Amino acid sequence: YDIRHYLRDLHLPKTRPHRRRPLVSVLIPAHNEEMGIVKTLESVRKSSYRKLQIIVIDDASTDNTKKLVRQYVKEHSSRDINLMWLRTNKGKADALNHGLRRKAKGEFVMTIDADSTIHKNAIKNAVWYFKNPKIMAVAANVRVDYKKSLLGLLQMFEHMIGYQSKKFYTVANCEYIIGGVASTYRMSLLRKLHWFDTDTQTEDIGLSLKIASSGNRENRLVYASDVVAMTSGVLNAKSLFRQRYRWKLGMLQNLFKNKKLLVNRDRKYSFTLTHYRIPMAFLGEIMLILEPVMIGYVLYLSIQYNELGFFAGAYLTIVLYLLFTVWQDEHLGFVKRATFSVYLPIMYFVFYLMNIIQLFAIIKCIVQPDKVLLKSQVSSTWTSPERAKG
Repeated sequence: YDIRHYLRDLHLPKTRPHRRRPLVSVLIPAHNEEMGIVKTLESVRKSSYRKLQIIVIDDASTDNTKKLVRQYVKEHSSRDINLMWLRTNKGKADALNHGLRRKAKGEFVMTIDADSTIHKNAIKNAVWYFKNPKIMAVAANVRVDYKKSLLGLLQMFEHMIGYQSKKFYTVANCEYIIGGVASTYRMSLLRKLHWFDTDTQTEDIGLSLKIASSGNRENRLVYASDVVAMTSGVLNAKSLFRQRYRWKLGMLQNLFKNKKLLVNRDRKYSFTLTHYRIPMAFLGEIMLILEPVMIGYVLYLSIQYNELGFFAGAYLTIVLYLLFTVWQDEHLGFVKRATFSVYLPIMYFVFYLMNIIQLFAIIKCIVQPDKVLLKSQVSSTWTSPERAKG
């Protein structure tokens, strides 16, 4: 992946000739986001890509979100920002669909969470990928805005590692998750697929799998490391559990809805998607459940035979991999790389905290099979997480 991007940048002219600039509709769904909505709007307004239609969909906020957007539009005399609002809390998927059906006119659509910001070149870089007519959706390089806390550190490193994996998924053409922060889509395909589904907890995974199910050889989903966005991490363990439970439940719901992809030999799907990535998604959840038993058994054997080399090897492997991830990250300067490297020796143990949270999340899903199998209706209304001030 990195070699491809290096060669691409090497052959790009230093001054690009003028080309047709398609309209991009930027959708920002919001529910009680008074702490971050102005910062989000400011990052979009300062984008180097100027042919934009910005749509804020206020989903029955009870705080000052709507007032702040109106004030921002007035202060900047911006005709490109449209404010829509729903009178009842319908959820993110409904809010996005409302904006898509009634206002969006762009050839491409980018969705941005109202607690996130984008780099000034994010939209320009995202549009570049669509020069390939087979690319239908582009996932951004989402990074957690680091807060000086154990949870902040954990979420930052988790995102950094996870998004490195997406490089492999893109090269192998088995990506199926285009996250909600700064995701970009072809409007024509969204219209054809009838927008976002509203029956699961994670509308972004639902749409991604719907695109993949339409045939991922011709309708490709890719990761763009140069489409950079920043998002806020959650502030406490309770909020983190709620977030991961929702993600876990939504993932399982959408995998169940698209179970036809599992080991499907239809030639419209890549072999890597149906025989590797989708099976591994199911296997990963099984391994998560069995992990305490496996670790406990290995620990028992290690103590019984006075051989702790296994844990020493595992620790060293994780630390070296984290070191590699940090130092080859193209968006970190030397000072940040050096600073983050200081934290690496403790991250092996910190990651077990996330495993515990994920384990409780999957257990909660298992004891509610009707929700996973979509036999009972799941509320899609918003509950805004606690945000850091400032």
